[in-house]
Amino acid sequence: MSDISVADRVRELALPIINDLGFELVDLEFKREGQGWVLRFFIDKPGGVTLDDCALFSREVSLVLDVEDFIHQAYHLEVSSPGLDRPLKDPADFERFKGERIKIKTFEKLDPDGRNHLRKTFSGELLGLEEGRVMLRQIDKKGGTVAIPLEAVAKAHLDPEFDF
Repeated sequence: MSDISVADRVRELALPIINDLGFELVDLEFKREGQGWVLRFFIDKPGGVTLDDCALFSREVSLVLDVEDFIHQAYHLEVSSPGLDRPLKDPADFERFKGERIKIKTFEKLDPDGRNHLRKTFSGELLGLEEGRVMLRQIDKKGGTVAIPLEAVAKAHLDPEFDF
């Protein structure tokens, strides 16, 4: 393969299928796990994906990948929902999931609330995205709202809370 990665090429081929089926590509991984390689899609749609949705997409993308035949390693194809702790990857995700509880991990330690306590992990209620900053109402004892630059976010995901 030239200067484009396997994951990038797969993404190019899969996106039209995902759009045609009305799904959203949340994430795509192509990596070595144990003795083999895994090509893993995380797809979603409003109301959530079903097992039948995953099977349908798997069949469709598998046909295209077989025709293109550019992945030279044997691999397992996996398609699943992103789960309840769905990662937030795109800026639009920070608007879409307003009001949800999330966790953010930053690349560098930050002190956005001026507590003189540098840290990389933040959790709270997502208030949205304003001027390129993720607005978060913290849920710890001190509370308060923090603004974390989007480019400082290494990982973010939903952090659902369950009442039992």
